[in-house]
Amino acid sequence: MAGQNISDIIEAYLKQILAEQQQIEINRSEIAAQFNCVPSQINYVIKTRFNQQQGYWVESKRGGGGYIRIEKLQFNDLNHYIDQLLDFVDSRLTEDELQFFLQQLYDHDMITKREAQIVAVLAAHQTLNLDHRIAEETLRANLLIGLLNSLRYQRLS
Repeated sequence: MAGQNISDIIEAYLKQILAEQQQIEINRSEIAAQFNCVPSQINYVIKTRFNQQQGYWVESKRGGGGYIRIEKLQFNDLNHYIDQLLDFVDSRLTEDELQFFLQQLYDHDMITKREAQIVAVLAAHQTLNLDHRIAEETLRANLLIGLLNSLRYQRLS
């Protein structure tokens, strides 16, 4: 676990459980105690790494018997998943945001690691070398939209 921070470790732990079950219910305080961290750290991990954009549904109940329920979303088909991703693509995209989308495509076996690396290099600031950040981010968003639509049409034929 060298090089991993506590958020990475908590994420891996929850994803390991979710690999075996469609849905889990956790107690924020119990998980925090297990990892010797503050409960807000659990909130941070869930908010940033288990949201709808990443294929999860999160529901929480506060109070004495409170819980956090995390459920893996099941997409009816890949086209539905692509539609979901397209809904999250803004008209401009930073390199970090593109990297996030590429990771999602890789995690869902829609592209290979090599393909993700190639797209990342092609859309990198050093490659695009545009004078205006807005133009660069717009081009990057258009490239991702084109890639997503290409994946959709590949899947249909």
